[in-house]
Amino acid sequence: MGSTGKDEVFTKVEGPIIVGGGPSGIAVVVCLKHNGIPSLVLEKDDCIASLWQHKAYASVKLHLPKQLCELPMLGYPKNYPKYPTKNQFIVYVTAYADHFAIKPLFNQKVESAGFELERGVWRVKTQDSGYESRWLVVATGENAEALVPEIPGAETFEGRVMHASEYKNGREFRGKKVVVIGCGNSGMKISLDLCNHDSIPFMVVRNSYPSFTARTTGISNPIRSPSFRLSVSVSAQQSAFAVGVLSDLYAFHRSTGNSLCPYRTPAW
Repeated sequence: MGSTGKDEVFTKVEGPIIVGGGPSGIAVVVCLKHNGIPSLVLEKDDCIASLWQHKAYASVKLHLPKQLCELPMLGYPKNYPKYPTKNQFIVYVTAYADHFAIKPLFNQKVESAGFELERGVWRVKTQDSGYESRWLVVATGENAEALVPEIPGAETFEGRVMHASEYKNGREFRGKKVVVIGCGNSGMKISLDLCNHDSIPFMVVRNSYPSFTARTTGISNPIRSPSFRLSVSVSAQQSAFAVGVLSDLYAFHRSTGNSLCPYRTPAW
């Protein structure tokens, strides 16, 4: 059944409409199922957890222990390491969806969603369908869309400019100098991956140079350690930026087996 308005037909959904078929979206489905509540999942891509399957770089791992990242009612396989790899996580969420018979409508990009106050329903439109429900759950993820800042001079730069979501591995950058903007999880891990592929990465940080704790590096006061030197320079034109040379970080990783974040080392 459905309702019609302005020559549009909206199919009635008995339970919530869930926008997004990633880990959060399918977890909501399972919790609703557990309470006997049906739902409909609209996913703009062609698979479960599309950000992990299509955009995550090859070497990425969970940066939190697996027990903190389990989905409801079905944990990770016991043989998984503390920090599962990208492929292990994809296998897990795919098996999770199969186990609970979650069947999103794929290739359905939501174009609009509006609340009809008089009837108390949400009307959700995709590129070729319309749905209505009393409830709407947005589970599109905080990193679904790439945020690319405007960088003066980028239009005349002769090298390649790419967002972290386009990065796969460091093979194509072997022997090249690469500037990595940002020192969050992706920036740090991509810098390490570049080092592991014999590239020469430089890190640009917005406020100040990165600080690594003993818990992260496994050594006390790592910034002052001879084996862990971080060279920092400040641009005259952009004094809020600092550049860290990561060649010594690579040496530190190779000599100790530790990494800059728990992606690589599953046993802090």
